Amino acid sequence: MLIFPAIDIKNGACVRLYQGELATAEQVADSALEAAKSFRAAGAEWVHMVDLDGAVEGARKNTGVFLEVARESGLKVEVGGGIRTIADIDFYLENGISRVILGSVALRDASLVREAVAAYGEKIAVGIDARDGMVAAEGWVETSTVSDVELARRMEQAGVRCLICTDIARDGMLSGPNIGQLTRIQQAVGCDLVASGGVTDLSDIIALRDCGLYGAICGRSIYKGTLDLRQAIQIADDRQ
Repeated sequence: MLIFPAIDIKNGACVRLYQGELATAEQVADSALEAAKSFRAAGAEWVHMVDLDGAVEGARKNTGVFLEVARESGLKVEVGGGIRTIADIDFYLENGISRVILGSVALRDASLVREAVAAYGEKIAVGIDARDGMVAAEGWVETSTVSDVELARRMEQAGVRCLICTDIARDGMLSGPNIGQLTRIQQAVGCDLVASGGVTDLSDIIALRDCGLYGAICGRSIYKGTLDLRQAIQIADDRQ
């Protein structure tokens, strides 16, 4: 299982939120690039980055930060937030980003997802961000009538291989991942699943690894010191 340390960007700063609420933004690092370099030093291969301003405004905002990390950190970068068009996808993937994450647009426009997958294959992932099992969109300020499992099935049919599954209620709360949600989706589709939200300590990494997941995103737990990234990477990679 891969570990994806997370960096969320708001107004150019590295922040973490509680349950996706922008008003709770707390700066957790002085520099996205320095944070990314520290992740690489601990053994990470990837960094998960989110454009919080872009997610709310529906347009790319903090692009310079993401491109700098991709260019200078030595990590593979996946980016989500504010990616709404093929032009957005082209921009990132042609400028050093390794994978883009489609969120709100995947809920509204499966044809765009199919077009993106046809062009870029596994460089396209979809984020399924759910509140009480129902998918949220537009920076999580809106909740749809589509369930997480239903969207997962739609995305698998569109050709998506990687789904990033977030339980919004647990995001940033250090309350443990929602194994039930992940299991439901895992039983419904054959995609690679990445768990997001609630990871607190090494016991959570072990539980997610033992579920057979592709990856786990870790944010606040790293910044608050409840999870040692180097140990998490070692344990996630241990198949014994």
